[in-house]
Amino acid sequence: MEDSAAVAGRLWDEWLPHAVRRLIADVLPGDQADARRLVVWLAGVHDVGKATPAFACQVETLAQRMRDRRLEMRSRETMGADRRLAPHALAGQALLGEWLEQRHGWSVKEAGQFTVPIGGHHGVPPEPGQITAVDSRPELLRTPGPSRAVWERVQQELLDACADEFDVRERLDAWRGVKLPQPVQVLLTAVVIVADWIASNSELFPYFPQDVARTGPERIAAAWQGLDLPGPWCPQEPVGDVQKLFASRFALPPGATVRPVQAAAVELARTMDEPGLMVIEAPMGEGKTEAALAAVEILAARSGAGGVFFALPTMATGNAMFPRLLRWLDQLPSPEGARHSVHLAHSKAALNEDFTDLMGQGQQVRAVDLDGEEGGGRQPRLSSGAGRAPAELVAHAWLRGRKKAMLSSFVAGTIDQLLFAGLKSRHLALRHLALAGKVIVIDEAHAYDTYMSVYLDRVLSWLGAYRVPVVVLSATLPAGRRRELIEAYAGRRTRESTAGFDAVAAARDYPLLTAVAPGGSPQWRCPDASGRGTDVVLERLEDGFEVLADRLESELVDGGCVLVVRNTVRRVLETASVLRRRFGEDNVSVAHSCFVDLDRVAVDEGLLTRFGPPGKTTDRPKGAHIVVASQVAEQSLDVDFDLLVTDLAPIDLLLQRMGRLHRHLRGGEQQSERPARLRTARCLVTGVDWTASVPTPVRGSTTVYGAHLLLRSAAALLPHLDGSPQRPVRLPADISPLVQHAYTDDTDPPAGWAQALEAARAGHDAHRADQAERAATFRLGAVGRPGRPLFGWLAAGVGDADDTQRGRAQVRDSRNSVEVVVVQRRSDGSLATVPWLTPDRKGRPRAGLPLPTDQVPTALAARTAAACGLRLPIQFTYGAVMDQAITELEELYVPAWQTKDSHWLAGQLILALDEHCQTHLAGFRLRYDPSDGLEVTRA
Repeated sequence: MEDSAAVAGRLWDEWLPHAVRRLIADVLPGDQADARRLVVWLAGVHDVGKATPAFACQVETLAQRMRDRRLEMRSRETMGADRRLAPHALAGQALLGEWLEQRHGWSVKEAGQFTVPIGGHHGVPPEPGQITAVDSRPELLRTPGPSRAVWERVQQELLDACADEFDVRERLDAWRGVKLPQPVQVLLTAVVIVADWIASNSELFPYFPQDVARTGPERIAAAWQGLDLPGPWCPQEPVGDVQKLFASRFALPPGATVRPVQAAAVELARTMDEPGLMVIEAPMGEGKTEAALAAVEILAARSGAGGVFFALPTMATGNAMFPRLLRWLDQLPSPEGARHSVHLAHSKAALNEDFTDLMGQGQQVRAVDLDGEEGGGRQPRLSSGAGRAPAELVAHAWLRGRKKAMLSSFVAGTIDQLLFAGLKSRHLALRHLALAGKVIVIDEAHAYDTYMSVYLDRVLSWLGAYRVPVVVLSATLPAGRRRELIEAYAGRRTRESTAGFDAVAAARDYPLLTAVAPGGSPQWRCPDASGRGTDVVLERLEDGFEVLADRLESELVDGGCVLVVRNTVRRVLETASVLRRRFGEDNVSVAHSCFVDLDRVAVDEGLLTRFGPPGKTTDRPKGAHIVVASQVAEQSLDVDFDLLVTDLAPIDLLLQRMGRLHRHLRGGEQQSERPARLRTARCLVTGVDWTASVPTPVRGSTTVYGAHLLLRSAAALLPHLDGSPQRPVRLPADISPLVQHAYTDDTDPPAGWAQALEAARAGHDAHRADQAERAATFRLGAVGRPGRPLFGWLAAGVGDADDTQRGRAQVRDSRNSVEVVVVQRRSDGSLATVPWLTPDRKGRPRAGLPLPTDQVPTALAARTAAACGLRLPIQFTYGAVMDQAITELEELYVPAWQTKDSHWLAGQLILALDEHCQTHLAGFRLRYDPSDGLEVTRA
C-alpha cells in the first residue's frame, strides 16, 4: 500500500501530463494539492480489501498466523465459491465506503464516486448487482462472532492510518460536496491501476526480506530510477512567423511557402477560445499532415497535453506515418536531456524495423543500486548547441503490450486504437488515460463507415468531456458527416449554438476549417487553395479487359505511367494478366492487400520509388508502365501518374483516386516532361455497363460498396461525363460540390433513375441501420452526469478483448477472417522462410532460413516467418469454408513452436507452400507470386 501510494505521487509529479492533472484538480476545492492528495490516498488504500476473510483464506499458513491473532476465518475449501462474491477490489470499495459513511458522515452517493477507483482497479468497475451481493454477505468481509470486531478494528486502523499518512483526513469534509465528473473517476481509476502495476513489479520493489535494508524513500527512489519512465512532452507555444515555424519543423523544398490551409490551421489553433476539435478539409497533396502537426504543437502547449496520437485507416498508412512522426519529433525544440516515449500501435508493430530499432535501444526495467558506481545506467544524449537538442526517443520496455502501449507520449497507429476507447472492455480506463493526455489526429476521416462511425462519435463525446484537442483531416468529407463529428465532440448544445451547427452543415466552402470547443459553438475559416489546380477530363470506358488493353495501347504509344484501380483483388489480377500479354511482364505491376506483410511493404516502397514526387523519385519508368491496384492506392501514398483508369466507386473515393493523377508538376505548368498525349489529366471511368438505361456497376463493386453509393456517384459525375472536355472535374474547386451532391438527399435524380435509386437507397438505409444496431452492442455508454459513480460502466462488455483479433472485429464491420503465416515446404519435407525475400536493413539474409520443427527456430528465422503474415481473402470468410480451412491448417501443428520462447510463431496458423509456391486449401487452389501476391481459384 505504501509503495503504491509513493508511486502514485511520483506519477503525479513527474509523469502525468498537465492536462490530466488540471482536469482532476479543477473539480476539487484545494486544486492541485487536493488532487495529488486524492490520487496518492486512493493508491494507498486500493488493496484494503485484502484485509478480509474472503481474501486472507487463500494461503493456509498465513491464514493460521492471522487466526492466532484472533482474526478468525473459514478455510478456503470451506468458504468455497462464495468467496468469489467478494474479490478484494470490490471488498475494498465496500470497506472504504463504509468508513466514509460511518466515520465521516458521507452519504452512499457521495462515497460511491470516490470509492469506485478502488472497486475498478482490476479493470472493471463493479456492477450494482455485485455490490448488492457483497452487501448481503457480510461474513465475507468480517467473520461473524467475537472475531468480527477484531476484523473491523484492523480494517479501520488501516484506513485511519492511510488517511493520516497521506494527509487527507482534514480534507474529507471539503470533499463531501464535490461531484466528481465521470471522466475524472475514470482517470483516478487509471492512475491507481498504473501505480498498482508498477508497485507490484518485484524487479522494482523486491519482496521482503529479499530487499536490501533501506528506508521507504530510498526504496521508491531506487525503483523510480530503475523504471526510468520518460516524462510528458511539455511544449512551449511557438510564436512568430508561420513561414519560419514550418521551415523549422519540416523539410520544405527550396523556395516553398506555407500554403493558405496551413496558415489558417495555425491561426485557428492560436485563436480558438480554448483548444477543441478542428476539422481540416482540403485537397489531396495540400499539406494537411503538416498543417495538423503545426496545429498539434500549438494546441498541446495551450491545453497542457503531453503527447500525440496519430490515427490512420490501416497498418500500411500507420507504418508510413511513423517515420514522419519521428522526423517531426526530431525537429521540435526540447530541453537538454529530454526524453520522449514513442510507440507504433497496431497488431504487427513489432515487425516494423523503424520501431524495432527503437525497441533495441531500450533497457531492462529494474531497481537500481543508489550507492553503486556511476555509469551503469542510461547515458543522456548531449546537445550540440546551447538550449536546443532533439529529445531522445525511446520505445520504453515498460510501455509495451496492448494494455500499456498507448500510454507512450507519441503514438502512430490504426484508427482501431482510438475506437477501442468506445468498446466496453477490461482496463478501458487505461486507454482513456492514454488519450486524455494527448492531442489526437484522425486522418482520412471520410474512410470510416457507419459501423466505425458509431464508435468514433461516442469516443469523440468522451474526448470532448476530457477537453482533449482533436484534429480531423479529410479531403472529401460530406457536410452531414462534418456536422455529426463536431456535434459529437461539442456535447450539450444551447439554442444559440444550434444555429451554428446548422450553418456548418450548410457550408459548401472548400478548403474549409471548422472548429468547436467542448460545449461551445462552431467557428470556421475559408482559406484559399494553394493556387495550383488540376482539370481532370472524365470519359466513360466500356468494361472489358480487351477493351482496356486496346485503349491503353493507343494512349501509351509514346510511353507514360498509368494507374488502373479496380475494386476487387480478383479484378486486379485478371486485368494484370491481360495487360501483361499486351505490354510485357516487366511493364505491368500490381498492388493490393493480398501480399504477405514484407512484400506489401516492398510494393509500397516500390511505388514511391518509381512514381513519387520529383526529386524523390529515382527510378520513374522511361517507357510505358501500368500499375494495376486495388483501393490501397487511394490512401496516404504520394504517387503521381499520367493517366487514371478506375472502376466506378463512391465519389469521395473516386476523388481520392484522381488525387494520384498529375499530382506534381513535371516540366512546369505545361507538364512538358509527360508524354504529349498525356499532358492533359484524364480519368477513364469503367467497371460499369454504361449502355443500360441506368448504369449498372459490375457485381464485385456492388458487393464492396453497395448500389446506392455507386449510383449517387455516377449521378454526380454525369455533367462531367456528358460534357467533357468542356466540363472537366476541376480539382480542388469541384471536390466539395461533388461530394455534397452525392451525399445529400435533396438532389433531383437523373431522368429515368428514380426507381433504381429509391430501391438502392432502401437497401443502403437498411444496411446502415443494421450496422448502427450491431455496433451499439458493446459500445461504451454516454458520459454520465457529474457525481454519478461509474458502477456498471463496462457491464455486458467484451471482457479482455480490446486490441485482439476479436476486439478489432468489434470496432470494424468486417467478416471474421483467417490470418496465416506463409512458409515454404521443401522437397525433403522441411520448412523454411519463403525463398524470394531480400536481406534486412542490417544485411542479414532472410530467404530460405530453416524453420526446424523439433526446436524453436532462430530469432531471425522466426521473426522473418512471422513477418510473412497474410490475411486470407473473402472466399475464406464464409462459415463452412472457414471452418474447413482452419481444420486443414491445424494439421500443420508444431509442438516445439508453442512455447514461451517462440513468441513469434506460437499459436499461429501455418500455410506451407510447395516449391512452386502453390498449395490447396478448403477446396481452393492457392498460388503465390512475389510480384502478384496471392491468387485463389476453385480447385
